Amino acid sequence: MIDQLKRIACAIVIVCHALPANARDLVGQALIGQVSVVDGDTLDIHDVRIRLWGVDAPESTQTCRGRDRRPYRCGQQAALALYTTTRGKTVRCTPVDGDRYGRIVARCAAQGIDLGQMLVSRGLAVEEPQYSHGAYAADQLAARRAGRGIWAGRFVEPALYRACMHAGGRVAECADGAPGWR
Repeated sequence: MIDQLKRIACAIVIVCHALPANARDLVGQALIGQVSVVDGDTLDIHDVRIRLWGVDAPESTQTCRGRDRRPYRCGQQAALALYTTTRGKTVRCTPVDGDRYGRIVARCAAQGIDLGQMLVSRGLAVEEPQYSHGAYAADQLAARRAGRGIWAGRFVEPALYRACMHAGGRVAECADGAPGWR
C-alpha cells in the first residue's frame, strides 16, 4: 500500500511539473495513449488514477434489468460510453478532492464535454449529491423521466452493489436480490 501511494505521489509530481506553472489540471490525449478508461467513472491519465467527481457508475461486472426485464451489462455500457466520449480527444481533469483509495477525485472534460454530466444525462451513472451538491440533479431527473440508460428498467445503486459484493455476494444476487432496487 505504501509503495502504491509513493508511485501515485511521484506520478502526480511528474505530471504537475510537465504542466505550466499556473496549471493544476491533469491533461492527457486519448489519441496517443495518455488516457485510459478503467471503468464507468474512473480514468487513468499518465498512470494517475482519477475518479470522476459527483457521479457513481455501475461497476464493470454489474448487471441491470432493461425495459424488457432482461439483464444487461450496465457497468460495461457506462465504461464504453466513457471510452467512446474520450477516444481521440484531449481530456482535462481539475482535481477537487481525494478519496480513501488514494485516487484523485476530479471534474473531467473531453474537449468541453463534462464527463460526469454526460454519464448522468445518458442514464449511465447516478449523481452523488453529497459530493456534487446537486450539480447534476437536473440531468438525472431528465434521464429518469425519459427512461434513459439504467432508468429504463431496474437497477441496484452502485454503492449497494459494491457492498453486497464485498460481503461475499455473487454478481447475480447482488444485482438482482440486493436491497436498493430502483
